[in-house]
Amino acid sequence: MRSGLLAVLAAGAALSAASGAAPAAGAQAEFGPANPFYAVSSLPFHAPPFDKIRDEDYQPAIEAGMAQQLAEVRAIAENRAAPTFGNTLVPLEKSGALLNRATQAFNGVTGANTDPALQAAKSALAPKLAAQYDAIYLNSRLFARVSAVYEKRGSSGLDAESKRLVQVTYDEFVHAGAKLSEPDKQQLKKLNEEASTLSDTFSRRLLAANAAAAFVTPTPAPLAGLSDAQLAAAAQAAQAKHAEGYVLPLQNTTQQPVLAYLNERSTRQSIFENSWNRTERGDANDTRAIISRLAQLRAERAQLLGFPNHASWTLKDQMAKTPEAALDFMSALVPLATARAEREGKDIQALIDSSGGNSAPPFSLEPWDWDFYGEKVRAAKYALNDADVKPYFELGNVLVNGVFYAANRLYGITFKELKDIPVYQPDVRVFEVADADGKPLALFYGDYFKRDNKSGGAWMSTFVTQSKLLGTRPVIYNVANLPKPAPGEPALISFDDVTTMFHEFGHALHGMLADTEYPSLSGTATPRDFVEFPSQFNEHWAMYPEIFDHYARHYQTGAVMPKELSEKIQRAQKFNAGYRMTELLAAAELDMQWHLLPAGAPLQEPDAFQKEALTKAHLDLKAVPPRYRSSYFSHIWAGGYAAGYYAYLWTQMLADDAYQWFEENGGLTRANGERFRRMVLSRGNTEDLATLYAAWRGRPPKVDAMLKDRGLGDAAP
Repeated sequence: MRSGLLAVLAAGAALSAASGAAPAAGAQAEFGPANPFYAVSSLPFHAPPFDKIRDEDYQPAIEAGMAQQLAEVRAIAENRAAPTFGNTLVPLEKSGALLNRATQAFNGVTGANTDPALQAAKSALAPKLAAQYDAIYLNSRLFARVSAVYEKRGSSGLDAESKRLVQVTYDEFVHAGAKLSEPDKQQLKKLNEEASTLSDTFSRRLLAANAAAAFVTPTPAPLAGLSDAQLAAAAQAAQAKHAEGYVLPLQNTTQQPVLAYLNERSTRQSIFENSWNRTERGDANDTRAIISRLAQLRAERAQLLGFPNHASWTLKDQMAKTPEAALDFMSALVPLATARAEREGKDIQALIDSSGGNSAPPFSLEPWDWDFYGEKVRAAKYALNDADVKPYFELGNVLVNGVFYAANRLYGITFKELKDIPVYQPDVRVFEVADADGKPLALFYGDYFKRDNKSGGAWMSTFVTQSKLLGTRPVIYNVANLPKPAPGEPALISFDDVTTMFHEFGHALHGMLADTEYPSLSGTATPRDFVEFPSQFNEHWAMYPEIFDHYARHYQTGAVMPKELSEKIQRAQKFNAGYRMTELLAAAELDMQWHLLPAGAPLQEPDAFQKEALTKAHLDLKAVPPRYRSSYFSHIWAGGYAAGYYAYLWTQMLADDAYQWFEENGGLTRANGERFRRMVLSRGNTEDLATLYAAWRGRPPKVDAMLKDRGLGDAAP
């Protein structure tokens, strides 16, 4: 059950908790045998039959799936037999099969290849899906049965994983409001309904804002500094928009990678301001009123559920447990990160000053200058620039001979590209994954190029979840937003992009190597401050010598990257570490402060709130804006990370500490990989995650490796 509903919630809070139902505009197709979701897919691994699915097929299938699941749940709740694990928890896990297969495909397509029809369906379904959530988790008779099984869990003879399922299920019901009185449940439904609708509206506005704020120029003059390949890609982006000239699309983050190359300061400033103001132009895409009300609604819901604020409610079942623990963890990093960022800024300002000769400094460092002059500082310190590096990182080669190769060396798995599996967009590639013994393990989809109809950022999710109970094997996908090259040109990427590919594939491995009985405990179904651990851990292998030399090859000659160049990359890894950590801390602090608001707090003015929050946290550096401004912070308003963005920092600690174990125990070996797979990656959420980590590591995590690896333990940048 939860594998479907909670996957919906995690994949996009636009489909998050709400109640009530608003009918979709226009006539709806009947659901029947002609609908491609009517029966389980006959494709390998039950992959979605995208060649048969039309936009109009999703909504009727999802609505039929909701009705089917409610009937299944009603049968469980009304069962007159005494509650047992077998007649309550097991059928709950099996419920919602139709809903799961339809929503998982729907979430994938609406995130990566949406259109107006899909957006309309998503808006219509948001309150209905959230009402489904409430109808199950606020069902008193169902909760009574779950409670009865929970009370007897210690004497029922259940195995450890089944006991864990009982605990997790009971906690989810309580967390969702199952213990509330009936009047309070009705109030909760109203709060959820409004929150769901607002999250969906936020997502739609942000998608439109990202597209509208792209930098457009009729001539190439403002783009001086871009390579021929980058200019060709910009021209292709303009053609895709049916525009004349050149277009530079926006990435999800505040800073834009292209700023590192543009010579014209006015162009850099325009692009940065387009990014910074994308959702604050006072037009139809403005999100400020939405996020202010969402924060207020979440605080009211937390109070109703017995918590002082949304952050306390959210963190109760996370590794950190309390907002105070997360804040203390971050606060200890702030002085180290900002001190280093300030030193980095002084180096950049010195370079700017020197560029004016004997005259007065031409200008003070601004956010749109950091990457451009930072690259020059990096080139001076390490004799390194992207123009030298990118020819060795062709996307397809990085994927096959880097990302896949590392997984093979660690876990013994192999990859074979399939051309006969239908995809939702022609750029998507599909691979069958086989285990070390040759048995089919999973399907993997890679969708790497940016499109205007694709949400920003990079992510992993599932079309099919692994479960021995259901007899299903995982179907996993990675999505990114890398610039698509002009036809005939190679897709050359930066080392940061390489790292992102390893990161998202770390999530994919967490899903592909899952080996659990119950879908609700499988793969990435873990707390937020654990789920980013396997992905950030996997980043480390991008620079591991054996792996690096296998994929860092010139796209024309196939030559291995010269040792002196790879050593420069290695030495430069901690360059700009203060900036990167500070922008991440600033975003995490903003998230936490929004969700520490108590019920009864007035609507906040987002910019004033942001300024006060960053000042209070000592993160208000002029030239280092937060990684996301509040008004386009999709992770927390529509991505399931509300009061959870600190998890990226928390899991950096876990990831760096884990990699230190590998270094201490022989590095890249199959034995080490197999142990990590068996004790961590395959386990999902089958036991307490702190206990699971300590059992594998031999002790709880320490922050020392993080400070060293992230460059915060150094005396100088």
